[in-house]
Amino acid sequence: MATATKPRRKAEATRSFQTRMLIDGQWRDSQSGKTFATINPATEEVITEVAEGDAADIDLAVQAARKAFESGPWPKTDARDRGRLLNKLADLIESRIDELAELETLDNGKPISESRHGDLPLVIDCLRYYAGWADKIHGQTIPVRGRYFCYTRREPVGVVGQIIPWNFPMLMVAWKWGPALAAGCTIVMKPAEQTPLSCLRMGELALEAGFPPGVINLVPGYGETAGDALVKHPGVDKIAFTGSTEVGRLIMRNAADTFKRVTLELGGKSPNIVFADADLDSAVNGAMLGLFLNQGQCCCAGSRLLVEEKAYDTMVERLAAASEKRKLGDPFDTTTEQGPQVDKTQFDKVLGYIESGKQQGARCVTGGERFGSKGYFIKPTVFADVKDEMKIATEEIFGPVMQVLRFRDADEVVKRANTTDYGLAAAVWTRDIKKAHSIAQRIRAGTVWINCYDVFDAAAPFGGYKASGIGRELGETALDNYTELKTVTVALE
Repeated sequence: MATATKPRRKAEATRSFQTRMLIDGQWRDSQSGKTFATINPATEEVITEVAEGDAADIDLAVQAARKAFESGPWPKTDARDRGRLLNKLADLIESRIDELAELETLDNGKPISESRHGDLPLVIDCLRYYAGWADKIHGQTIPVRGRYFCYTRREPVGVVGQIIPWNFPMLMVAWKWGPALAAGCTIVMKPAEQTPLSCLRMGELALEAGFPPGVINLVPGYGETAGDALVKHPGVDKIAFTGSTEVGRLIMRNAADTFKRVTLELGGKSPNIVFADADLDSAVNGAMLGLFLNQGQCCCAGSRLLVEEKAYDTMVERLAAASEKRKLGDPFDTTTEQGPQVDKTQFDKVLGYIESGKQQGARCVTGGERFGSKGYFIKPTVFADVKDEMKIATEEIFGPVMQVLRFRDADEVVKRANTTDYGLAAAVWTRDIKKAHSIAQRIRAGTVWINCYDVFDAAAPFGGYKASGIGRELGETALDNYTELKTVTVALE
């Protein structure tokens, strides 16, 4: 049975929090004077009040970013020096890794072991990866007809608006800042209202690293006000958004009037396919990681676990046993495996999906209810006998709810895996490497893992097909999101 310990508030005793917005190198209150509460999801208590930005604050931030891009020291900064600043920021984060991990766990609720040994090392690696790219973004010479010298330049797109989610707050900052700053852009970022504290702390470290005023601007607030104003602002050249598909559609519509470049990393309903010839021990571990990591709050979660009939009952039995052994509770306890959902809205939404699964006839093998009486904890839940048409099998739950479906053969499972509006990720578990590669080729998803799950690297592009988004994060490919291509032709006679 899952166990719990009483949540502590370690990070609250260790330091004060930055709660103001960063505009033009200065920390300031919102122009309206409004604030909003950020909540500890493990205790349901207010951590602190944060400045609530709106359209007026976004306008000031965009003006600062525009000035920094056009006439400040940033456009005169050598590419290699941009890389040096990114490396300095990575060094500062590494030197404060324990503090930052505690802050992330406090505001988000994820276990400290994940913050410290999962998220933060990836943050540091991402910033260092793009530091290395800063002086390697270049064009080409082109042998055109006639007596002309033709070459291309890759230039920064300009002022970029970046809107990040609450599930991996610091990691999403790094994914957005890294390529944008390496390319020479300036930034106005709106962190998620549920988890603003670690982003604001990274802003403090960016100033300490030496980024000039206006290069990085941070405006916490709500999507309906600050986020909407950022998307519609005519002074913003590009929007990068990570979040729900529903909001992604709205952003595309609102960005159209000003012809902004738009990249979107959106939702998923990723198929995790297990063949009977797989190493089932590894498949169980991979399925647990693929679904329950970060309390199931992952856009690429392997939430549709499709298991070949011959292995189905064995997999369900093993998954139920593994789920019941998971330790829930105090996210600051290094042995905790699952913390709370991020807020009450998400908590209620997930419980609603669980009730839907029960009502539509899926068999709840384990879990299926709240854990404890304080904090937004939900028992790890496994549903068996799930049908493709059920709500829990078609909609993104974003919580610790696994759905296990049967399949008979490869052709059937590929067809069913692709019968979704999403296409973010997938996985295949089999000892037959030819079959694995064949299915990886046929699955319409931006990332396919073979005999593994949730393997990320700053060098490997990540993004989705269909309603899972537009463009790619990470890798060299992400630099295309933040550059414009210019052709220059010179007459030689």
